[in-house]
Amino acid sequence: MKYYRLMWFRHDLPAGLSVFLVALPLCLGIALASGAPVYAGLLSGIIGGLVVSLISGSHLSVSGPAAGLTTLVAASIISLGGYPVFLLAVIVAGLFQLLLGVLKAGIIANYFPSSVIKGMLAAIGILLISKQIPLALGYDQPDFWTSGFLQLFSSGKISSNFQTLNQHITKGAIIIALVSLAILIIWQRPYAKKLRMIPAPLAVVVAGVLLHFIFLSWMPGFALKTNQLVNIPENIFASIRFPDFTKLFSNIEIWKAGVLIGLLASLETLLCVEAIDKLDRHNRITPVNRELVAQGVGNIACGLLGAIPMTAVVVRGAANADAGARTKLSAFTHGVFILLAVLLIPFLLNYIPLASLAAILIVTGYNLTKPKLYRNMWSLGLKQLLPFIITIVVILSTDLLIGVSIGLLISIYFIVQNNFKDEFKITHHKKHETEVYEIKLHSNVTFLNKVRLRNTLDKIPEYSILTIDGRDCSFIDYDILEIISEYANKAHDRHIELHLEGIEKVNITAVH
Repeated sequence: MKYYRLMWFRHDLPAGLSVFLVALPLCLGIALASGAPVYAGLLSGIIGGLVVSLISGSHLSVSGPAAGLTTLVAASIISLGGYPVFLLAVIVAGLFQLLLGVLKAGIIANYFPSSVIKGMLAAIGILLISKQIPLALGYDQPDFWTSGFLQLFSSGKISSNFQTLNQHITKGAIIIALVSLAILIIWQRPYAKKLRMIPAPLAVVVAGVLLHFIFLSWMPGFALKTNQLVNIPENIFASIRFPDFTKLFSNIEIWKAGVLIGLLASLETLLCVEAIDKLDRHNRITPVNRELVAQGVGNIACGLLGAIPMTAVVVRGAANADAGARTKLSAFTHGVFILLAVLLIPFLLNYIPLASLAAILIVTGYNLTKPKLYRNMWSLGLKQLLPFIITIVVILSTDLLIGVSIGLLISIYFIVQNNFKDEFKITHHKKHETEVYEIKLHSNVTFLNKVRLRNTLDKIPEYSILTIDGRDCSFIDYDILEIISEYANKAHDRHIELHLEGIEKVNITAVH
């Protein structure tokens, strides 16, 4: 026991403090981007630290509100008619994740093509940036860009949107946003290695607060309004909104939104723990099904207690690993620190400018949709690029579910196309002035190859020799055997000498 106390004091305590300093502004910013109460992001971080870390089998991953869900959460709150009803969808998402974990469906992430996942994250990055630009400019009205990214540019809206934006721009907020962006950029430079002892999000928040006080004291013309600052009630627990269970079975959209949130949260979590496991110096592997159970319990708790949904988060997990964490007690410790901050110093959090948080999320969005990503997808060829681009465009035009579904269909199309091109091969030569053809069937020939095989057989000329060789096949679909058997009956009439090797004809007289 003494050994574990020493390990916690030496490694997990400082790592938990470091992750807390990274997570606190992200919890606030992601709640802001999601259109949820600001305290909901803090509650999600607390539950991620105090609940999920104890159930999870991951030693380094840290859970909390995720930037990848902001667009879906914001749209769901609006479409479901309010935050208390949305919390029901969060509970459904948690139950769905719990079910996935119990059914050992942790391998689900392996069935989503990489190009579609990258396209989904890139589209989320674009949406995240677009939603935060007004806040970075000091816009303090809630109605800007609420109808979707592409609709901003529709006729009749673009001029009024930008005229409204121009009327509400605040110089002080712009300065804070620019300084915040500069700090985030400088912190990433190689020459700023010593500065990284202080987490970049913390430096941004401190700089924003200092600038806010400078404007108040010496430059009142640049001072921020109260609604351009974080607003956490002094007694956070008195203002928490709980789910409205009377609506649970009155709207099917609650269940649809819940399943979609659960699916995307599960994907993001599974991809995250896979990435974090690669950072573990002790090469420990996270049990993925147990992780889904932990996330499911966490999201059920989020829905019941009024928090936004959570996932395992790459930024926090990477910060945890970099800080030298050894066990999951570091994630638990970070949750304790967030809870203490909410209980003891909420008045200090209320001095944080929204423009500072917007700058952090703009950089987060940029990291999801870097130009380097597009260049890399271009270099991989059309079969990777097309699902990637289509996923992005459809998500920006419609929503996440439709975008991911269409991207998945495009990827499946390419898989099917490759499959029926490669499952048989035809060769041709002449023997004593007679045309000789051989069709070699490969490992698995399915109904997907029907059209191409039928067209190939129809092109065999009269008075020729044809051999169909299926000896190397492990599986030949009945549909394929039916086509070959039908052709065998017609070959004699076309004066084609047909040889079947490793293929048994089927009875087709009773097909109809």
